Amino acid sequence: MVRPKNAIVRVYSFGNGATDGSAAMKNLLGSKGANLAEMSNLGIPVPPGFTITTETCLEYNQLGKDKVVSLLMAEVKLAIATVEKRMGTTFGSDENPCLLSVRSGSRISMPGMMDTILNLGMNDNSVEGLIAKTGNPRFAWDTYRRFVQMFAGVVLNVGATSKEDQNPFEEIIERYKKNKGVDLDVELDAVDLKQMVFDFKAVCEVQTGAPFPENPWDQLWASITAVFDSWMNPRAIYYRGMHQIPEEWGTAVNVQAMVFGNMGGTSGSGVAFTRDASTGENIFNGEYLINAQGEDVVSGVRTPQQITLTGSKKWATLAGVSEENRKIKYPSLEELLPNTFKELNTTQALLERHYNDMQDLEFTIQEGKFWMLQTRNGKRTAAAMVKIAVELLSAGLIDEKRALLMQEPSKIEELLHPVFDNEAIKVAEVLAKGLPASPGAATGQIVFFADEAHKYSDTILVRIETSPEDLEGMNIAKGILTARGGMTSHAAVVARGMGKCCVSGAEKINISYKNRTITIGSQILNEGDWISLNGTTGEVYKGKIKNKEAELSADFDTIMNLADKYRTMRVRANAETPRECQNALKFGAEGIGLCRTEHMFFEGERLIRIREMILSTDEIGRREALNKLLPIHKNDLKDVLRAMKNLPVTIRLLDPPLHEFIPHDIINQKEMALEMHVSLETIIQKVESLKEFNPMLGHRGCRLGITYPEITEMQARAIIEAALELKTEGITTYPEIMIPLIGTVKELKLQKQLVKNIIEKVFAEKANSVQYLVGTMIEIPRACLIANEIAKEADFFSFGTNDLTQMGFGYSRDDAGKFLPIYIEKGILKSDPFQVLDQEGIGQLIEMATIKGRSYDPTLKIGICGEHGGDPSSVEFCHQIGMDYVSCSPFRIPIARLAAAQAALKQRLPNQVENLYSCIEKEISAPI
Repeated sequence: MVRPKNAIVRVYSFGNGATDGSAAMKNLLGSKGANLAEMSNLGIPVPPGFTITTETCLEYNQLGKDKVVSLLMAEVKLAIATVEKRMGTTFGSDENPCLLSVRSGSRISMPGMMDTILNLGMNDNSVEGLIAKTGNPRFAWDTYRRFVQMFAGVVLNVGATSKEDQNPFEEIIERYKKNKGVDLDVELDAVDLKQMVFDFKAVCEVQTGAPFPENPWDQLWASITAVFDSWMNPRAIYYRGMHQIPEEWGTAVNVQAMVFGNMGGTSGSGVAFTRDASTGENIFNGEYLINAQGEDVVSGVRTPQQITLTGSKKWATLAGVSEENRKIKYPSLEELLPNTFKELNTTQALLERHYNDMQDLEFTIQEGKFWMLQTRNGKRTAAAMVKIAVELLSAGLIDEKRALLMQEPSKIEELLHPVFDNEAIKVAEVLAKGLPASPGAATGQIVFFADEAHKYSDTILVRIETSPEDLEGMNIAKGILTARGGMTSHAAVVARGMGKCCVSGAEKINISYKNRTITIGSQILNEGDWISLNGTTGEVYKGKIKNKEAELSADFDTIMNLADKYRTMRVRANAETPRECQNALKFGAEGIGLCRTEHMFFEGERLIRIREMILSTDEIGRREALNKLLPIHKNDLKDVLRAMKNLPVTIRLLDPPLHEFIPHDIINQKEMALEMHVSLETIIQKVESLKEFNPMLGHRGCRLGITYPEITEMQARAIIEAALELKTEGITTYPEIMIPLIGTVKELKLQKQLVKNIIEKVFAEKANSVQYLVGTMIEIPRACLIANEIAKEADFFSFGTNDLTQMGFGYSRDDAGKFLPIYIEKGILKSDPFQVLDQEGIGQLIEMATIKGRSYDPTLKIGICGEHGGDPSSVEFCHQIGMDYVSCSPFRIPIARLAAAQAALKQRLPNQVENLYSCIEKEISAPI
């Protein structure tokens, strides 16, 4: 394209000739635009078009529609002229119209979240020109009605007036099919489709109050700006929040010449994957439809056919279709159009080898001619993610570092959750069978609308087919069931990306949104009824089904071993029970980073003794109660230390305010009075005396130990006696005693001396000793500021980022839910700071404290034990500032191990890894 010298470039051409871009320009051109350019460079047939940059999207949001359209006008007209020349058609022509598609494309794939318009340029004159040119009236009117329907929905916001109502366009289509006595859109003729166009336009005029736009240039600019607007639509914002995609990335707009899959029996559209997106198997697979455009394949309006013969046979078995019926009604592309299949198969192999990753492809066949419309790194399940990387590594196509960087740490958790018990499955009642769109096990109560997915604690979202507007409900639900759609439908692709169990295309279920029922044969299921989904087999069961622990694969072990090879930061667990410790060890924990002792006091005799201590009016009474608690506490600690033998265990002394151990409702207060053999008035008075205006900033943490030193003494004795008794059993332990909520050096000094005095006394009593450390939890901003002084008294720092975030922001964790979602929606915060560490603010406090602490003691052990210890971006931050370890819940340990490895790789090889990462969609002898 010829441009004025020194001009800012906002438009890049691609396809069928000279191409301006490449895959390396993903940040500027978006993933779709960069890959279209790259395929053009590889000589793959790509319809010509152009990409408007992601930077222009940012300009659009800053400067507004009119200004950006004026900035784009000259470049877009030049780009359109280039498309016209390459296609031999003219945009806006009545006789030889050049029709266009307008699609979004962020640098990371966001399937279905933003808007697309196909067949742009159609109007009452060009439809006649298209008929004259092709001699195919049905094709022309079908193309026109598709454009009106899509443009109306995307640009004009024409649609159903309530969630129970059917989309008005779908209602019209159903009426025409019923009147004609046919089942499928493709069975309607040109006369039907022509009248349908006018019916569609009438709906548009009623809902918008204006005639449907006929001018192609008006259509184009409205569509381009609609795509830019869709970057800020609610579902795109929600999706970005889910996947931590920055708003400032923006979306590109891809404008491309249309090629038509709806021109008859030798035309079609399809979606394919170079490997199985559910399992990761090295099997080329996908779906297509003859005489259809791409939206038909993913929307579920028609049952798609399989691309390969092997896939077709497998699908027929799963769907209960006989081989004879399959050959007649559902032939594979391999059988129907063998030459086109051969070209597609060659292309998919080339693209996977070129990108060295599983690809998600979109293609169109126009009267036998093959065109590629898109390639991208395919969304996949966690199991597939792991298997694909290991197989590519084994084949020598990638190295170990690339295999690790191909992983999404947060997805690993999918592999760790329970699956259905085999014995329970055998006796379960199978209601229906669909396609195994996304593996896993899900049990929940039926809901029919995405905005009601929160209605019960566990829900299954049941839809005829899902749409991008259902995203939030799909995320909340435990599983998704659709009556329509194949393995490449919206529900299937999005569910796999979320790691959500999904069964699609269960055609025997009849859904009534109005009645909120599912009818399967003679059975009727209502909203709220329990069902279970097996996303691995596609079966739908009645009621709840028992779960069992997941079985981890050898491929998972390979990835985890690689992570351990490259990471330099240790990973510990937050755990208080032997079972939690066992899970932690199974997932690779290298110690306990947080044992919250208060969790040991909330049941049975432990709770009675704590309450007895609280009700005591003097120190003598408190000590008597604590002496009764001592042997119980010691045994609980022995269980944890025994489970974690030879590994460090950080034990936090009592932290919460005492009011948490006493009931606040009258019924439970009466029960406590009877249990403690005191009057109800005594209980009520104690509750009143413990009441605080802000208990999270009140009498808790080290303040309890300073005002009631007997609590600290009992816990210190229990810890050390437990360790000594295990030593006599031949078990080596490394207890680390953590003083919580330090804000001044003297608080730590007093508590530390108290602990050490008791420990030395126990050593003398037992004539024995063990290694131990005494450190502190840094969770108050003031402690960060004086960390160099605190380090003089501490053997280690452990950052309690939950409270540090709470105090740093001034947000109450218990009340922030009222405003945090609005803050995120309005862009005040990028993410929930209690889930993703705020590196700009709280992170700077942590880094400052780390530097200050090590300025006094360069060997000071430092870790993090807040909820952020299992968040990948937070783990990377911890690595960057030189922490020794992170600690998280047992099920998030593999996430942290993988994130720590990726952080180490990025830090070691910043240039090489940055380039590599841009191509991807996204021995212990003593404690360390």
